[in-house]
Amino acid sequence: MGHAPRALPFFIITLLLLIGLSMAALVLGPANITLGQTVEILLAGPDGALGTTYSASQRYIIWNLRLPRVLTATVAGMVLAVAGVVFQALFRNPMADPYVLGISSGAAFGVAFAAFLGLVSGATGAWSVPLAAFSGAVGAAFIIFTLAGGVRRSPVTLLLTGIALNFMLSALMTLFMYLNRSQLQSIIQWTLGSFGTASWSKLLILSICSLVGIAPLFLMTRELDILLLDEQSGLSVGVPLRTVRFILLMLSTLITAVTVSFCGVIGFVGLMVPHIVRLIIGPRHRQLLLCSMVGGAVMMVGADTLARTVLGASELPVGVITSLAGAPLFIILLVNHHKGVRR
Repeated sequence: MGHAPRALPFFIITLLLLIGLSMAALVLGPANITLGQTVEILLAGPDGALGTTYSASQRYIIWNLRLPRVLTATVAGMVLAVAGVVFQALFRNPMADPYVLGISSGAAFGVAFAAFLGLVSGATGAWSVPLAAFSGAVGAAFIIFTLAGGVRRSPVTLLLTGIALNFMLSALMTLFMYLNRSQLQSIIQWTLGSFGTASWSKLLILSICSLVGIAPLFLMTRELDILLLDEQSGLSVGVPLRTVRFILLMLSTLITAVTVSFCGVIGFVGLMVPHIVRLIIGPRHRQLLLCSMVGGAVMMVGADTLARTVLGASELPVGVITSLAGAPLFIILLVNHHKGVRR
């Protein structure tokens, strides 16, 4: 509560940082396009007359390769951060996020299994891929929810269930790679995360599905706040907790699945961003959701820029960058939780 006045300055600073990182992402790369050329290309539009300071190939790189990639990373970061906020409220657990709980792996498994069966190729792939990912994510969420005994059980039980499911799904995807090597590259992309295939058409689908899933969450901030309380407090104010949990689980699973279907499994964004933002501005979800969205976009655009430029001509999977940053924080949270239990 006392941190609420910090939300507006944090939001403004983070938004300015996002704009700066996005411009850096558009400029950096082997094509050697300057900041001035980038600004001129953006102002001229994708179909405007060619300027004297840049070429047609440079305009193509900015408008058809880099800009869709930056915007896709922005939307994906927003989605995963929001999903992390919801999962942490839903399970009352700061260590919960779609990656740790196995929801992202379930979505990737759904796509890999559908590709193995030949169901996502051709013209139908644009919408069948998100559908396959959503089916896999919902299945993973149901398995975790059932095996862990629901949200009231120990957070450690929940985490161990998610980790075990992650191992099983990873083994199955490895089996698919072995049996169907023609799909090897695409399955590897889903398991490591990448924005290398970003395009305007994919960005449109991702944005529409993300908006459908995220918009209702901003109408449920009161319910998210109440979920942090005990069961009796929620029931005493007339909140149908079971219905609310189901709706939140479906919405967060939907946006996670769509993101995984286009960008692959990108871990720890939903763990790190909400946790850091909550420490700065407090736990009120009206501010937490909005600030986490911008924070997630900052982290994702920054991670993708590093993944694209740190090795020069080669490109790292963006999931490697986020995992290197997020795994130490997860260990710290787990150790702190263990100490709290012992006390």
